[in-house]
Amino acid sequence: MQLNRIINFHKALSDPTRIRILELLAKEPQHGQALAERLGITPSTITHHMARLRDAGLIKSRREKNTIFFSLEEMTLQRDAQATLNFILESVNNGLMKTEWEEGISNSREKERDRVLRNFFTPDGKLKQIPVQCKKRRFVLERMLDGLTVGRKYLENEINEHIKAFHPDYATIRREFIIWGYMYRDNGIYEMNPPELWKRED
Repeated sequence: MQLNRIINFHKALSDPTRIRILELLAKEPQHGQALAERLGITPSTITHHMARLRDAGLIKSRREKNTIFFSLEEMTLQRDAQATLNFILESVNNGLMKTEWEEGISNSREKERDRVLRNFFTPDGKLKQIPVQCKKRRFVLERMLDGLTVGRKYLENEINEHIKAFHPDYATIRREFIIWGYMYRDNGIYEMNPPELWKRED
């Protein structure tokens, strides 16, 4: 996933010695012993750092007889730096800033919602029964809002007819629309609330 790649990229750059290594390799390819001498560290330490940089795709190597030369993967450096910038700015511009964990939760909820709707609705869109569990009931109620428009005013009989297309117990479902904040009622006139005003428990 893109975020994992970005995180690995920045972990590889999180050590000042690795930054110095990349700086030296940007000038010319070098072997490990030369890097160790220039940075004043042991060859084993260089080996450790090179492994981290190689895992991130930031360096490449070539063998000349018994010596391995390392060079900078400039395209990877530019690509991952740009990917970081794009990810942050696109998230801000779209008002998202979702973590992978949040994305996983969202995907899991969508799968659960689809499963509930398949279980409680017939293929032609009729509600078999009103779920007892609140979470499942909300999935069902939200499905039954399809066809209603935010900002439009509805008479009570219009709401009743809309609900009866799904289930005959329009009084109970109409009341649930109000309880869960999907709609509000004023002097017998109903309006659908925008989704951000719907009540949530999860």
